[in-house]
Amino acid sequence: MSADAKPKFAMYWAAACGGCEIAVLNTHETILDVDANFDVVFWPVAMDAKYKDVDAMPDKSITLTLFNGAIRNSENEHIAKLLRQKSQILVAFGSCAYQGGIPGLGNLATKEEILETAFSTLSTDNHNGVRPQPNYHVPEGELHIPQMHETVKSLDQVVAVDYYMPGCPPESAQINTVVGLVIQALKGQAALPPAGAIIGVTNSTVCDECTRTRQERTIGEFRRIATYQPNTNDCLLEQGVLCCGIATRGGCNARCPSANMPCIGCYGPAPDVVDQGARMLSAVASVIDSKNPQEIDKIVNGIVDPVGTFYRFGLPGSLLRASRRRHA
Repeated sequence: MSADAKPKFAMYWAAACGGCEIAVLNTHETILDVDANFDVVFWPVAMDAKYKDVDAMPDKSITLTLFNGAIRNSENEHIAKLLRQKSQILVAFGSCAYQGGIPGLGNLATKEEILETAFSTLSTDNHNGVRPQPNYHVPEGELHIPQMHETVKSLDQVVAVDYYMPGCPPESAQINTVVGLVIQALKGQAALPPAGAIIGVTNSTVCDECTRTRQERTIGEFRRIATYQPNTNDCLLEQGVLCCGIATRGGCNARCPSANMPCIGCYGPAPDVVDQGARMLSAVASVIDSKNPQEIDKIVNGIVDPVGTFYRFGLPGSLLRASRRRHA
């Protein structure tokens, strides 16, 4: 690279909803700093770029890659490995790349069950029972369709990751801070954090950032936010609303509890927490107001979707990874 050439930037969207891409655009005028300081060489959602273009680049020629989305299929895995080969800094950007995200809840079912639901249930108009084929011949040649993997994986279960930036999606302030730090580091004005660091976050929990009052109350039932309006002053968990703030890393300024909504855990496990879902189970057990086994069962049964609540963003990256019926 010549002395006056810009460092190169890439961003890729794997198994995810696209919210991370929008989050980068939501940095508003800061996006101009990216353009001013980087040569954007690969960003399929924002520019015309082909995989062959990346393949032709020298190894480690891309300075910074933000990779959002989990690894759901063979295409995701191929591009993850390609971008790892071509990038100096690879960031698992957002909850899906960090720990598997909401796509990771697919690990509760087998691949065949998912395909059966998609192509053979009553709500699907597929009378001929057509299924996606990895190879299909058309007059123009052979089409190759990505093959769905048996399980969803986080990015670091496929390739080495330099940094992690959680969030669904990451907050604009996070993105601005991290991009700004990289720009300063490239100019020799700052040092990058150690490899493997979780960036754009704090070393505390969402509860530590929350201004609600905790009084160590116990509860006799769990309530769903769709049918119960909590007050705006007291701890949501102590009102019977399943708020994951106690088990979730801070850095969002408790944005959801501030809006009278429970934390759903998108920043991943709090510092020193090995398994976010297990920590939430412990928190739930601590607030139940009963010592009677039958009554405890009744209260716990009020949690409609325990796995989807406690492992909403991190099942592939958790100790569970998948249901017992799944293959790694």
